[in-house]
Amino acid sequence: MALRPVDNETFYREVDEELRRDQLKSYWQRYGKLAIAAVVLFIAGLGLLIWWMNQRELRAGARGEALVSAFDDISAGNRGAAQPKLDELAASGSPAYRISAILTEADMASDANDPARAINLFKQVADDNSAARPYRDLALLRMTALQYDKLPPPTVIDRLKTLAVPGAPWFGSAGEMVAGAYLKQGRPKEAGRMFAAIAKDRKVPDSIRGRASQMASSLGFDAVQQGATPGAGQEGNR
Repeated sequence: MALRPVDNETFYREVDEELRRDQLKSYWQRYGKLAIAAVVLFIAGLGLLIWWMNQRELRAGARGEALVSAFDDISAGNRGAAQPKLDELAASGSPAYRISAILTEADMASDANDPARAINLFKQVADDNSAARPYRDLALLRMTALQYDKLPPPTVIDRLKTLAVPGAPWFGSAGEMVAGAYLKQGRPKEAGRMFAAIAKDRKVPDSIRGRASQMASSLGFDAVQQGATPGAGQEGNR
């Protein structure tokens, strides 16, 4: 007896479902173990990632505590206790703590009247492409300040030209050295313009602006300190 259209449709649907069940069963027999292994590996990998992140946070916390402890030792005048902590941080794989430790060691060497060691440490940071730009700029500035009297004026100008720009974080300190280099070269106009720009930059500390204003005026340049207020710019250059 011929099947009605509705019966045909039902029949084909049942056949299709049965084929799909057979296919799924076949896939599971072939790849089921692989799927289970993949899930297990995924869960294991996720657990390992969580563990690694937790360990990294613990190490970062320990390094932070070591750096703070070293700063406390330095503040208390116990630099001998701070040195091994800084040495360990300087040898660590954490760029931020490593650079902070090296800069601190460089400052300690400078204070201890060991400019050669300080210059070498500052140069390490200035030449380190993995260090953040503010750290590298600070290291370059401090290194140049220690070498300033022995450097040819063109070297000073070339080194600090990107820092001696109005509005830049280290404009006051870098600009002073560049202006002094101009004077050594017999270029009073360039020096006067630099001193005047420093005197008018509100982000520059008042002490540097005051010196720059006097120098600019002596060279015949307008150096009116616009909008100067007590304490303005104290957090800029050092």
